[in-house]
Amino acid sequence: MAKQLFGTDGIRGVAGEYPLDPPTVHAFGVALGSDLRRASPDAAVLIGMDTRESGPWIAAQVASGLAQQDVRAVSAGIITTPGVAWLTRSDSFTAGVMISASHNPYQDNGIKVFGHSGYKLPDAEEHAVEQEIFRHAGEAPGAPLPLAADPGLAERYLSYLESAVSGSFEGMRMVLDCGNGAASQLGPALFRRLGAEVLPIGCRPDGRNINLNCGALHVEPLRAAVLESGAALGVAFDGDADRAIFVAASGHIVDGDAVLLIAARALKAAGKLDGDLVVATVMSNLGLERALERDGIRLLRTPVGDKYVLEEMVRAGAVLGGEQSGHVIFRQFATTGDGLLTAMRILEISRNAHAGLDQLTAGLDIYPQRLQNVRIRERRALHELAEVAREIEECQQALGSSGRVLVRFSGTEPLARVMVEGPDLARVDEFTDRIATAIRNEIGA
Repeated sequence: MAKQLFGTDGIRGVAGEYPLDPPTVHAFGVALGSDLRRASPDAAVLIGMDTRESGPWIAAQVASGLAQQDVRAVSAGIITTPGVAWLTRSDSFTAGVMISASHNPYQDNGIKVFGHSGYKLPDAEEHAVEQEIFRHAGEAPGAPLPLAADPGLAERYLSYLESAVSGSFEGMRMVLDCGNGAASQLGPALFRRLGAEVLPIGCRPDGRNINLNCGALHVEPLRAAVLESGAALGVAFDGDADRAIFVAASGHIVDGDAVLLIAARALKAAGKLDGDLVVATVMSNLGLERALERDGIRLLRTPVGDKYVLEEMVRAGAVLGGEQSGHVIFRQFATTGDGLLTAMRILEISRNAHAGLDQLTAGLDIYPQRLQNVRIRERRALHELAEVAREIEECQQALGSSGRVLVRFSGTEPLARVMVEGPDLARVDEFTDRIATAIRNEIGA
């Protein structure tokens, strides 16, 4: 049965509106507490958040709902999503809850849940929690239960990251754009401890400026800062720092696909790329697939979402996987995408190879790719939309094996996403427009 509240990355919406209104958030806490109590009578939940102004009241309502089920809540305060995942599995917490809407603007927020394993809950368990939420729908929310943050938790996470890299980054100048989000303090602190010269931007959160013209979705300020400062590279994180996008010293943007290529080559050269394979999503560029093939590395594709990338990594025994958007999973060290860890790994590879990001990505020829988002009024199977199905088939036949057409519905917003890639930009633009127009004609909002 399809889930109604959980999307590809937890429950997400406008803070204060359903499903992130106080009664539903409280019901979530009750539902999660009920689910956890069945497995453990002394359950405890770790709660973290990014810098949105709505984070504290959402955390207080979740804690109140958990308390109604006699489940203890502990706050890590402002911390990254991968920080919550690592602390949940490395400590005695039964589950972890991260309050964040990732790369979305401050008005939005979300709730992500990790089991004690550090993995996001499987679809079946998310569905069970949903059903419990619906059973408590309409109940008056309990009194919020504000929690004092334990600063020692974030410090433990930073210490772990320090231990995951060898040597120092002494003499390396880097620009760090933390998107005014969860990494605003942790990021500069980590890389300074590792010896790097850090030039921070986007590190002054005020509750409303998270992801605002900064961070992983808006790399123009980072690029300008790298070029002006002569830094070896720049790194931009999103609001909860589970993704990282890089800028080379030349100003060239290095996205998640390029990061996967850099990491895969380094791991293969060290004999540590198990199975000579990498896992990515259907959104990764054909250029990545071709470059990996030339290096004797297979690419396995999954639906969009780092949760699905991780599931395939576990199934296939892969140690590296990720998304074009900058979520990269190093399974030896983490159970989810971790922007700070990714930045450490790339700096380490660059230092050891005495090479910049432009050299490390040599041979990656990116195919022109266009993505259009179409706002929709309803979701229907694509094969039921005659005009849409016809355009998709005609465009894919025209591209043949030299290109791809991908049409999917967003897991977090009322959008249809149309992606076309191929060797010729004009045809890519034409095919994208044709399919997007067909969607607007049939189910557009």
